[in-house]
Amino acid sequence: MIPPMQSMKYRRFGRTELQMPVFSCGGMRYQHSWKDVAQDEIPEDGQRNLEATIERAIAAGINHIETARGYGSSEMQLGRILPRFDRDKIIVQTKVAPQETGAKFLETFETSMALLQLDHVDLFSVHGINTAELLEQTLAPGGPLEVARQLQREGRVRFIGFSTHGSCADIVRAAATGEFDYVNLHWYFVNDFNWPAVEEATRRDMGVFIISPNDKGGKLYAPPPKLVDFCAPLSPMIFNDLYCLARPQVHTLSLGASRPSDFDEHLKALEFYDRADEISRPIAERLRAELDRVLGADWARGWWRGLPEHDDVPGDVNLLEILRLWTFAKGLDLVDFGKMRYNLLGNAEHWFPGHNAADPDPASLADVLKDSPFAERIPAILAEAHDLLFDKPVQRLSTAD
Repeated sequence: MIPPMQSMKYRRFGRTELQMPVFSCGGMRYQHSWKDVAQDEIPEDGQRNLEATIERAIAAGINHIETARGYGSSEMQLGRILPRFDRDKIIVQTKVAPQETGAKFLETFETSMALLQLDHVDLFSVHGINTAELLEQTLAPGGPLEVARQLQREGRVRFIGFSTHGSCADIVRAAATGEFDYVNLHWYFVNDFNWPAVEEATRRDMGVFIISPNDKGGKLYAPPPKLVDFCAPLSPMIFNDLYCLARPQVHTLSLGASRPSDFDEHLKALEFYDRADEISRPIAERLRAELDRVLGADWARGWWRGLPEHDDVPGDVNLLEILRLWTFAKGLDLVDFGKMRYNLLGNAEHWFPGHNAADPDPASLADVLKDSPFAERIPAILAEAHDLLFDKPVQRLSTAD
């Protein structure tokens, strides 16, 4: 049953001046394959599902369709439906990862455009500026940004941005260049480390697109009973939507729909849109109080203080990420979410960097934990986190997201 239609809300997407729907249709869940395949390998029922998903999005007012060259057959399948819509009424975004040369980057862009069957995209991202080195590569003479600027002059790209899974410091550094019109980044209740990057983007009048709040924001399509109880009367999905949209600095949330009905729960959030902060704040306070109760307020309100980045830790152990996942697994029962993310460590390159805590050596950690108020507790917590969250190494679905 499709819920009653709520009017879509729109926000100015920074200096692009685009009126962006507060929900975007992410293109990495409904495609047939994570690899490029021939057109005749796409099952008709799979293509019909994708087209029905796009039609549902447009009917709901979600006129921003976002995809990437790294999303397998997504662009090709979208190319069979997007040209049917009034081009002036849809906002299309694709993304291309930095390449070794500007020529290779341009070639990859041309592949995207041929598959999408469009003459231009409204938003074009350098996909995955996750490290300082990739930012340097993007900005280098003859590199991706220079190519994108030429495409912009030719009218094939309207606005240029970047997507990132990098550290907050690296995102701030990229935004502070002033070279980008918008950013795709992670930020939500279970991961607020990137808020300074959102603030930097706001200072630069950049559009702010939140990546995967439904999945990376806690696997909220399959929430544990405890989270359901604490978010009541809202669902965890609706709570997280309102928590994010209560901030005017945030412009749109990506919904990675795999079928038309995947929008339904999020659209219910529009009923509370004008009271987003009023509605979400008490729930956030209850959740934080529960974290305080289970873990102690000292830990819950400051476990990250004094922790180094993964590349400054012996064995490249990603302390920040492991302790974050453990904190929410222990405090709010987000164990399945923790497992999903933890088992990517060591298997996702710069998209999810660092290694897990399979064999932490307390002696080797002593020096890097010297600034942490929890230095004595952390080695035991790392061992507990590994026991709780490790199943088996998991490969990323995509090589570019």
